Amino acid sequence: MGGDRYRASWPQPFSSLPLLIFLFLFFFFLLNLTNFASAIENGSSNTATFAPPDNYLIDCGSSQPTQLVDGRTFKSDHDAASLLQTDEDVQASIDSISINAYSSIPSSSLPLYRTAKIFLEDSTYTFFISQVGWHWIRLYFFPVAHPSYNLIDAVFSVYADQIVLLHHFSVRDNTSLVFKEYFINVSDTFSLQFKPNKESYAFINAIEVVSAPDSLISDLATGVSPLGDFKGLSKSAFQVSYRLNVGGPTITPKNDTLSRTWEPDSQYNMFPQGSKDASVSPKTIKYPDNGATAYIAPSSVYATAVHIQDPLTLQPNVNLTWKLNVDPSFSYLIRLHFCDIVSKALNNMYFNVYINQMVGVSILDLSFLTNALATAYYKDFVLNRTAITNGSILVQIGPSEFHSGNMDAILNGLEVMKMSNEANSFDGLFTADGSYKGSSSAKRRMKILAAVGLGMAVTAMLLLASIFVRWQKRPGGWEKRNSFSSWLLPLHSSRTSFLSSKSSSRRSSLFGSRKSKSGYSSYFASQGLGKFFTIHELQNATQNFDEKAMIGVGGFGKVYLGALEDGTKIAIKRGNSGSEQGINEFRTEIDMLSKLRHRHLVSLIGFCDEQSEMILVYEYMANGPLRDHLYGSKLPPLSWKQRLEICIGAARGLHYLHTGAALGIIHRDVKTTNILLDENLVAKVSDFGLSKAAPTMDQTHVSTAVKGSFGYLDPEYFRRQQLTEKSDVYSFGVVLFEVLCARPAINPSLPREQVSLAEWSMQCNRKGMIEKIIDPHIASNINNGSLKKYVEVAEKCLKEYGVDRPGMGDVLWHLEYALQLQEAAASQVGPPDNSARVITLEKSRENDSRGDSDGVVSDNSEVSTIGSPLFSQIGNFQGR
Repeated sequence: MGGDRYRASWPQPFSSLPLLIFLFLFFFFLLNLTNFASAIENGSSNTATFAPPDNYLIDCGSSQPTQLVDGRTFKSDHDAASLLQTDEDVQASIDSISINAYSSIPSSSLPLYRTAKIFLEDSTYTFFISQVGWHWIRLYFFPVAHPSYNLIDAVFSVYADQIVLLHHFSVRDNTSLVFKEYFINVSDTFSLQFKPNKESYAFINAIEVVSAPDSLISDLATGVSPLGDFKGLSKSAFQVSYRLNVGGPTITPKNDTLSRTWEPDSQYNMFPQGSKDASVSPKTIKYPDNGATAYIAPSSVYATAVHIQDPLTLQPNVNLTWKLNVDPSFSYLIRLHFCDIVSKALNNMYFNVYINQMVGVSILDLSFLTNALATAYYKDFVLNRTAITNGSILVQIGPSEFHSGNMDAILNGLEVMKMSNEANSFDGLFTADGSYKGSSSAKRRMKILAAVGLGMAVTAMLLLASIFVRWQKRPGGWEKRNSFSSWLLPLHSSRTSFLSSKSSSRRSSLFGSRKSKSGYSSYFASQGLGKFFTIHELQNATQNFDEKAMIGVGGFGKVYLGALEDGTKIAIKRGNSGSEQGINEFRTEIDMLSKLRHRHLVSLIGFCDEQSEMILVYEYMANGPLRDHLYGSKLPPLSWKQRLEICIGAARGLHYLHTGAALGIIHRDVKTTNILLDENLVAKVSDFGLSKAAPTMDQTHVSTAVKGSFGYLDPEYFRRQQLTEKSDVYSFGVVLFEVLCARPAINPSLPREQVSLAEWSMQCNRKGMIEKIIDPHIASNINNGSLKKYVEVAEKCLKEYGVDRPGMGDVLWHLEYALQLQEAAASQVGPPDNSARVITLEKSRENDSRGDSDGVVSDNSEVSTIGSPLFSQIGNFQGR
């Protein structure tokens, strides 16, 4: 009875079951509805998760599974034993040894580094791939302690099928963890082979072979050097070199959509004082319908950024720079992540992207690309190994000077991936079968080096023999008349030469050998390179480079006033020996100036390259740079006539450069600091460190990386990287307005529309307000006709396209005509009848050429062409 009462009080099983099922489904629906709404709010891809079809995770040497804080579980050796194949002739207990010894690594580190598997013979893991395509290959190394094997001494190679991941690899440091990450397109079966070197062994702490979305790498990227489209990324394999969360903290695998780690960028940021961090909530980040996804980078990457600290106080030509050390023998895929989280409105930020000082993107407008703020965008670049110098990659961003809007630039994330080479390797040129796969040119270089080495050995033996013979025949009193170094003619003296002491062949073979007892080499004289000064001579001339003798500082280095023994004053420009760019400028300056002689070009007297120095010696220009006479100093202001004469002199110098040589020369850095004045205020163009030979007759331009000074840079050259003489004309147009207005080419402290002198002056001229921006010191003394002619030619110099600008011959004539109008007004005499000589800019442009330009006025300056093939065609050319 009691039992029946109990059963009677129990609910009937089928009476409540439908209700329970209904409640369960209802709550499940509500939960998913909430998640769906959250996904809509945050962006459809923002919460994306990826379930990899292949997910091999092995904690090598571990006796039990290892679970990480991100939720992933790595199998033990026992569970993964079927994947490992070893040499059948070797007992398994010897072939692979599991160790559980504790090491000195901190407990906070990943537990995957606490155990390892040691391989005494070649051993292979074989993985069966369910979905062919891109896979992550991640390898963990740390030499944990073992009683019988010192893993620091292990030397081995690792192959992924036929791809060489590591060649003769070793871990010599037991204080840091080693993590290698690769991205490889794999087929149906995939193997990892560990191959110990002879009489050594291999080891591994943990392995990951995990599927990745196919959309992670497209086949197309932007080539940087040469510039253009790069196709074929899908045929390459990649090794992750850097993955940076710019402006933000470390992102661990737990917070990444594909279990990646993103490190902070702070240690790679070369200009932190000009950088400002920005961040927003990751929930505000949006992903476009076709473009970046959360697989490309999680929203936490796009939610942080670095942008310009305060664009109004920074130097205008300064870019934010990240420097990443790399192996220069490989090409690299560089992925940049952008998301405008700082602008308040669309179309208000335009900036440029540079890779190794070459333009990657010009005038990048994120608003145009994404049609919204806080929207993810990324761009891939390929940098060829031939464009890598100094073993590093420089990524730079900077505001565009040719667009209105915020003077700002932004970067959110940065990835650098090494690309496999022709040997299908990430470590040298040896293939997986051990053969050398170097290019024919590399092999040829090796043979050449061997031949050179043999030749040098023979030369050294002959040299020693000659020294011995000379020693035997030395005359009496030889100690007083000769030094040991003088026996080695025509080799350099025993002093250390900057150009010959460096390992780079560019430096060591720059000018060849030279030496004489006086320090002046007949070799240099015959080559037209000027006098070779000893460092001792220049130290005496400057009181050991006393700071009191310093008269200026430039990008190349400091400039000192010196005096030779005969009392001649000289200007000594002492370069920064640590600058690779300085070496190029050093050589270019000597190559150019030593073969040019013109009344309106600064003369190079000589140079010195002893004791790791780069020193150029010029004629002394007593009145210094033109800019000092316009603003920023206490010097008395120049009159309008003096300014016209100075501009005419500078124009003559530039016109000679463009037309006076067989090929012509483009200065590429025309500005008021590079126009110097002598004691009589005669203008001379200086600083030829960036100069380039002009295009030949069958060329329209010279393709080259953009270089110059902010505010003077030709916008067409900047956009297209195509240099012509008209680039100098544009810069000279800025100089003309700088002379007229006595203000810098760029002044960030002014209202935005007035920051750029070129834009502001043309705007004022179009409105008929040019008189309002003229230097007050000269405004009342300028003849209207002279001013009109001057402003007319200055504005035409600043035309957006080079074809619309006049040649320097036209510029020179119009400046001289402006001077004649000014002089005529001052003497109250009408201007001379120049109707026969007056030409329109449009007509003269058609006839402008390097050797014959209408309206060119001679200044009777004698030109010296010092034994250079470059000037062999112009003979006794008279400078104009």
